[in-house]
Amino acid sequence: METPLKLAIEKEFINTSERVKSVDLHPTQPWILASLYSGTVCIWNYHSQALEKSFKVTESPVRTAKFIARKDWFVCASDDKFIRIYNYNTLEKVKEFEAHGDFIRCVAVHPTLPYVLSSSDDKLIKLWDWEKSWECTQIFEGHSHYVMQVAFNPKDLNSFASASLDCTIKIWNLDSSAAKFSWDAHSKGINCVDYFKNSDKAFLITGSDDYTAKVWNYETKTCVQTLEGHTHNVTAVCIHPELPIIITVSEDQTVRLWNASTYRLENTLNFGLERVWGVGYKKGSNQ
Repeated sequence: METPLKLAIEKEFINTSERVKSVDLHPTQPWILASLYSGTVCIWNYHSQALEKSFKVTESPVRTAKFIARKDWFVCASDDKFIRIYNYNTLEKVKEFEAHGDFIRCVAVHPTLPYVLSSSDDKLIKLWDWEKSWECTQIFEGHSHYVMQVAFNPKDLNSFASASLDCTIKIWNLDSSAAKFSWDAHSKGINCVDYFKNSDKAFLITGSDDYTAKVWNYETKTCVQTLEGHTHNVTAVCIHPELPIIITVSEDQTVRLWNASTYRLENTLNFGLERVWGVGYKKGSNQ
């Protein structure tokens, strides 16, 4: 009989704030980057459970923040329409600039090139090059509602996917402002998207306000599996980099673990988190 998948709480962090809007884990340091509704970005050490550093970024909610570890930076974006970059060692603000015409929902860091993608309620996605003084080198247009998340394709680093409240998923190439292809993926708005591999095949997973997550063959634009069980909006999805686990989180306060091979629901966890809007992992650590 197949052993059920399990997830144990190793460390619990308590930080009084308006709300935590996003989390990211450093690839080598024992750090969690948390962006807060209060306009602050914090770095926590998950070994010592100590607050390492805190940055008062703005008076507006900071909806997204990501480490750029190869530069000792983090990039964050907020409701005041600005992107800001800080050196987390020196605490220096490296750059700030107005990036969009509305709230910024997501930033994604390219794995190898000096690029950051941003997506916004202005329905646009923008590509920024930090080796060109953070010049905007491409604007991607086509969504008709808020663009909630973008994710680079790990098998083709010239392409990425976007999820929008217009109920569509779009696939883009970095060198073209128009989507490569698009499809209607859910009956309600889509909050999140991510890539993952299963048996050497590449898939997308999406989470939606229709209370479901879906696994897609993005080359054929066909739904491989619908993950049903949440009783409210699915707000974040995550694929464990080494174990066959899909993690979905929802405004129903639960975290659900699914077998990435069979798509069977393995466990439902309720940590009393109220609405959950972020999930992350650290490669090589089972965290």
